[in-house]
Amino acid sequence: MQDKKIFLAIHKSPSPPSTNRRGTAQEHAQMAETSTETQASGEWVRLQSTDGFSYLVRRKVAGASGTIRNMLDSEGGYAEALSKICDIKERGIIVERLVEYMSFKTYYENVNTKDEVPIHEFIERIPPEIILEL
Repeated sequence: MQDKKIFLAIHKSPSPPSTNRRGTAQEHAQMAETSTETQASGEWVRLQSTDGFSYLVRRKVAGASGTIRNMLDSEGGYAEALSKICDIKERGIIVERLVEYMSFKTYYENVNTKDEVPIHEFIERIPPEIILEL
């Protein structure tokens, strides 16, 4: 099994401006050079909420979400692939639960049977007041 310390830090800081535009040809070339080597080295990415919270997670954990994986794909040409910062259009508490879910999913991805996954452990940590937002 993997180490349970999957995400590093949670802190509130002013978010730098970001764009969701596709990069230039030069940026595409730079992304292609760093694609597989840096992804395998366990690099970190930042997920930012709309209310200013930032969550640093390993790229592998962030890849548990197909949308975030596509945003960080160097061949997709998105600005997030260069900056390694993904703006999530949700409140901090929702992004925090997203990070917890992705960590949980990554931790248990190699389990042989579904019976071995303690899903109730994850569900019990979700406050009832945010269930509908999730």
